[in-house]
Amino acid sequence: MARLKWLVLVGWIAGIILLAPQVSRMGDVQENDAAAWLPESAESTTAAELNRQFPGSDVRPAVVVYERPAGVTEADRAAVEQARNDLWDVAVAPIPPITESADGQALLLTIPLQEEDLVDPLDQIQTVADRAPPGLETKVAGPAGSAAAFFTAFDGADSTLFLAAALVVTVLLLLIYRSPVLWLLPLVSAAVASLTAESIVVILAENTSLTVNGQTAGILPVLVFGAGTDYALLLLARYREELHTHEDRHRAMTVALRRSVPAILASSATVALGMLCLLFADLTSNKGLGPVAAVGIVCAFVAVTTLLPALLLIFGRWIFWPANVKAGTPLHVQNGLWGRVGRLADRRRRAVWVGTAVVLAGLAIAGTGLQTGLSFADQFTSKPDAVRGEEMIARHFPSGQTAPAEVIADASATDEVSAAALTADGVADLLPATASADGRLVRIPVVLEADGPEATGATVDALRAAVHAVPDADAIVGGMPASEHDVAVASEHDRLWVPPMVLGVVFLILVALLRSVVAPALLVASVVLSFGAAVGASWLLFSGPLGFAAVDQSWLLLGFVMLIALGVDYNIFLAHRCREEVERHGHREGMLRGLAATGGVITSAGVVLAATFAALALIPLVTMAEMGVLIALGVLIDTLLVRSLLVPMLAVDVGERFWWPGGRRRGRRRGPSDPSPTEPDQVLALR
Repeated sequence: MARLKWLVLVGWIAGIILLAPQVSRMGDVQENDAAAWLPESAESTTAAELNRQFPGSDVRPAVVVYERPAGVTEADRAAVEQARNDLWDVAVAPIPPITESADGQALLLTIPLQEEDLVDPLDQIQTVADRAPPGLETKVAGPAGSAAAFFTAFDGADSTLFLAAALVVTVLLLLIYRSPVLWLLPLVSAAVASLTAESIVVILAENTSLTVNGQTAGILPVLVFGAGTDYALLLLARYREELHTHEDRHRAMTVALRRSVPAILASSATVALGMLCLLFADLTSNKGLGPVAAVGIVCAFVAVTTLLPALLLIFGRWIFWPANVKAGTPLHVQNGLWGRVGRLADRRRRAVWVGTAVVLAGLAIAGTGLQTGLSFADQFTSKPDAVRGEEMIARHFPSGQTAPAEVIADASATDEVSAAALTADGVADLLPATASADGRLVRIPVVLEADGPEATGATVDALRAAVHAVPDADAIVGGMPASEHDVAVASEHDRLWVPPMVLGVVFLILVALLRSVVAPALLVASVVLSFGAAVGASWLLFSGPLGFAAVDQSWLLLGFVMLIALGVDYNIFLAHRCREEVERHGHREGMLRGLAATGGVITSAGVVLAATFAALALIPLVTMAEMGVLIALGVLIDTLLVRSLLVPMLAVDVGERFWWPGGRRRGRRRGPSDPSPTEPDQVLALR
């Protein structure tokens, strides 16, 4: 261990040097277009592939909407016509004539833009639009404006969240340890793990079919910082405990690693394997998050179990200053906060765990009114111009005017398909059809009347049924409305199939760790109840103070996977330590001692993880804010209620059957680091 610490440090430095150039390229590998979210088997995905055969398939139109509530004037029309002439050099295709609303209050100017180059053209369009006559309000919307709004929201998100997570962890570690130096080592380990994970993800995205989008890139640093700091806190607690027993810090670290790594390994394996269950999802965005998160967790585990111990050994005992960690100076925590909480709750253990379960169930019931499916306007925490523009368009034009569905069919059946499309409920109009480059296919834009995700989905289904029925047309329906509907359908499939896989993985890992069946079953049930409570509490905030209309289609699934995997961490830390104490002191006393020993470190870890995920609210997207709130609330519920009251009191009430069928080993031979029966307790918890 004395020489190994230097080899480990040199190895990490070499790895960082090799991987560092990849970190800055995370933005380059992100895919934030519709294909990055669609399931591979969806009809709209097939339509998007066929769409490439049409001229201008890489065109994304910007729509400038002009509005004068009193009615547009001839001067307004002349000004918009002048804007059309001024923007010919920006467009990549002929600019269609100006469209006037039926109520005479609005004008639309559509400018075709290159899909891969939107920033500069949109700036020029905005400059020209700003020249409108006084009183004529203008906004840039349409597919290009919407894409720009999302690109702006995600721009620099990974670096912003990296810095925010680092700042949160720094502040909390300073408060936890009250040491001017010690906080730096867990922070360095988490930062190195995060940068390493981002580099590996970039390499995987470039050389495999892995899809990375802005949401995934934003979650990665938050997850690594949060989980990495949790693991670091657990290791630090055991290491500091052993320093009070062993003169040789290398021996103390060896014992600390032997006693803490099994729990950290089980925890990281639970999260990584749980996230990998997302590979079985239909939705591409869900499927992509699984490997990315797993890479982040593995990097956090490796950094905490190699780099952090090496740094702690290199710096020596003084790193804990002003705390006194000399050998032979015991710490008593059985009468500390969590020791007192445990013994007070134990007096009425059944009432405590039943009451806690009832409270959690009550919160879960609040989530039954949850609304899913965010419209474009509801996806931002602020209101960008693209959203305001879409609202202006909706006031004066059919809701599907700027983002129609698209029917692609055999060109020989154009008339039949067009007639069938018009018979579908919710179809408002058809726009001029275009033929593919070889003339074999036709693309028919279909304007929908539907407003809202559910109504749009019903219209898309009706449209598909109508055009599918045309013989020999091979008609399919794509476009933005169909894509959004397919995302909703795939999300429903993923919510049905992925959660049971995650629960199975978590249960098997707990069985292997605890050598029990009853304990894992109860622990899994507790985190499921905790998740339900977090959903209910989140929805109360969303539908009340925060004013969010609904949650994203993937919110429940991603929240479930992450909270079940992360929430069970604290139960793993608690149960692993409790089993150790049970073997020495019996079931009831061992459970209470385990709670006292882990209370401080788990509470600290939970607060750190919750605070880091709360940083997601810095991204001006409702989906990210909602995910941050759900994870933060869920982690706090797990930390403060499930781990501290529900699980230990339930376990004490169940008795030794909690460890069935393994039971507890009696009369285990004491190791050199175990306190003797006559020695004072030397169990360490962060105070």
